[in-house]
Amino acid sequence: MNHFRTALYSTIVASTLALGACSMMPMMLHSNAVTARLSGASEVPPKMGSGSGMLEASMNMDTHLLTWTVTYSGLSGPATGGHFHGPAMTGQNAGIVVPFAGSLVSPIMGTATLSAAQTADLMAGKWYVNLHTAANPGGEIRGQVSVGP
Repeated sequence: MNHFRTALYSTIVASTLALGACSMMPMMLHSNAVTARLSGASEVPPKMGSGSGMLEASMNMDTHLLTWTVTYSGLSGPATGGHFHGPAMTGQNAGIVVPFAGSLVSPIMGTATLSAAQTADLMAGKWYVNLHTAANPGGEIRGQVSVGP
């Protein structure tokens, strides 16, 4: 009889763990990779220079938490500002939506909780990232955000 209880208990525990793992899967599946390649040519108007950069981010669709890392090199001087702007498509300018806080030395890392409307604009490719310098206060390098690698 004890063997039967042990087997039953093991089956219940295994089933509970499996169900718990399955219930966590949707949370993991609701994050999207967000990227942008930053260059002076993407600025409006375009800027000459050797600066370049990359945004690698994750957008959690359940919590609306955006987590990012921006790496860059070749700017004309230290970054004096950095932001997500929107809504705007390629070739358009827009206001600041999320400023970068803290150090602007590469890599720039941060998080922000977005509203549902901001999340929708970001996921529709209506945001861009740009970095500013003293020589280019309007922006030296810029990249349009896209979903996926």
